[in-house]
Amino acid sequence: MPAQPNKNLSIIVLAAGEGKRMKSRLPKVLHEICGRPLIACVLDPIQALAPGEVAVVVGAGSGDVSEAAGTDKRFVQQAEQKGTGHAVMMAMEKMDPAFTEVMVLPGDTPLINLETLERLITARRNTRAAASMLTAELDDPTGYGRIVRDLTGEVSEIIEETDATMAQQEISEVNTCMYVFDRDSLEGGLAALTADNEQGEYYLTDVVKDFTSRGLTVIAVQASPEEILGINDRVQLAQAASIMRGRINTELMRSGVTILDPDLTYIDQGVRIGRDTIIMPMVHITGATSIGKGCTIGPCTTVNDSTIAEDCDVQYSLIDGCEIEAGASVGPFSRLRPGCRLGPHSKAGTFVEMKKTIVGRGSKVPHLSYMGDAQIGEDTNVGAGSITCNYDGESKFPTRIGDRSFIGSDTMMVAPVEIGDDAVTGAGSVIYEDVPDGSLAIERTEQMIVPGYKNKKKSKGK
Repeated sequence: MPAQPNKNLSIIVLAAGEGKRMKSRLPKVLHEICGRPLIACVLDPIQALAPGEVAVVVGAGSGDVSEAAGTDKRFVQQAEQKGTGHAVMMAMEKMDPAFTEVMVLPGDTPLINLETLERLITARRNTRAAASMLTAELDDPTGYGRIVRDLTGEVSEIIEETDATMAQQEISEVNTCMYVFDRDSLEGGLAALTADNEQGEYYLTDVVKDFTSRGLTVIAVQASPEEILGINDRVQLAQAASIMRGRINTELMRSGVTILDPDLTYIDQGVRIGRDTIIMPMVHITGATSIGKGCTIGPCTTVNDSTIAEDCDVQYSLIDGCEIEAGASVGPFSRLRPGCRLGPHSKAGTFVEMKKTIVGRGSKVPHLSYMGDAQIGEDTNVGAGSITCNYDGESKFPTRIGDRSFIGSDTMMVAPVEIGDDAVTGAGSVIYEDVPDGSLAIERTEQMIVPGYKNKKKSKGK
């Protein structure tokens, strides 16, 4: 919960940039880190602030950006890109006049923390300043606007890098484009903006110079360099993703999860993992995935949009859109496609593929099999090399296998077909008719022996 109520706070998120350096058809703020678009990562701490209003300035791909941001926002179209000051002007025109405080921040800074935004708000309120602004000290400030201070150490202005002198470019304190303004002061500063600069744009940073020239106070609040990392190209996207993964993995380890090699473990935001679960190296856990207590996942496993209950073991496998119940085991080298559910203490073993298949309690598909559109009862064993032939070239059909059945190795089950409880199929059979409960089904041609075949073959070649 936010430290102070923010019902009078309006927040403007600048998300209209095309992101040309991304070299992508996708709007910059829709590129993802750890499973979520940049704009969503920025909006998370904003929502936690419980502001009175959130306005998102959109441009290219506005429909997709609006969908990713959520319907409970006010969207402002900036068709012509005339700078950050222009974007804020447009947003202010649409904002409810009841809000007396305005926060502005970019939509491409996914690492910003809630606590830092709260400090930014509190700093302005406690001093009754015209504005507070977030700054950071960088070893390499290239690409950022520089913070110019007066002889007393107070903020004097922000100078954009393209307009900075050589001396100003040596300044290591940079602007993060995150501010909290007194609304009346901001409106006056915006009215005074001009596009008299090298880019011919309206800079929001010039509002700070206007404030200080009129004797108004601007408070600088420092943040860590990693928090203010903006995304302008794919290199920075990868850097931000690495930092985010570190945060996710650290939080999970502190909650009781063992991650053997955090640098080689890739877990999305929002994934839930229970205590005493061990995550081996080269594991990818993505989407809306939940893993219970006491599991072992990996190595070299991908789990996406799936639920895995407690005490499961998954090795060298791909699980997508599945439910794995307690005590089940998967792999090595299994592929479970969407719609599968493995019951308690069941098994999908080595080189097994399943699609839209339910495996009952204690049943096993140990190796080298394909089960598609199948329902397998409890305590059933499916022998190696068995296949449900579920597709006739036009439609998919189901296969049902009962409880306590034994499917002999290399059984082909031609769907639609049903094999009853306690039934057995002979190895190498093609089963295309239903098998009653407790029955044995064998389908084989008679084995033929041709004596002297090798010599006869040689004689034909002469």
